[in-house]
Amino acid sequence: MGGFSGLPGGVAVSHLSVYDWPAEVDAEMDAGVCGGTPHMHLTCSEGYVVTGGQGAVQTLTTSGYEVTPLAAGTVAWFTPGTIHRLVNEGDLRITVLMQNSGLPEAGDAVLTLPPQYLTDPETYAAATVIPADAPEAEQERVARARRDLALEGYRALRAAEGAAGPEALAAFHRA
Repeated sequence: MGGFSGLPGGVAVSHLSVYDWPAEVDAEMDAGVCGGTPHMHLTCSEGYVVTGGQGAVQTLTTSGYEVTPLAAGTVAWFTPGTIHRLVNEGDLRITVLMQNSGLPEAGDAVLTLPPQYLTDPETYAAATVIPADAPEAEQERVARARRDLALEGYRALRAAEGAAGPEALAAFHRA
């Protein structure tokens, strides 16, 4: 995570309560961990200002894997291409500052899905869309499944980064 030298233009501000759903993927690194969907932004910088609770943000960059503890008052800043995942350790609440207001919701955010889902836009969209007209319970089920699929890809990226170094992340960036 780099420092920041000022806020970028077109900033969106939103409030976020981090998922308190435990991961359901079968992996030791995720057993019982509650949190969000690992992803990155292609062109947007993002900042978190923690307003309550506690947790952590896991990041994966060409410099490696890092965990930053989060508590009220913590500020964390990410540049484009930084894979990040929030972990909720207790009522984690965040104010998000996002560059290029509206762009992240229009295709700038890329989930860390396994490689077979990154082959073309249609395959990716089919794996990530949450039907807006579905009942709330169905939307939550789909969101959980999408998060767990992204965790599957994230685990593989972390393992590959540990074995192959920055090239593993570079392959994800190219895809």
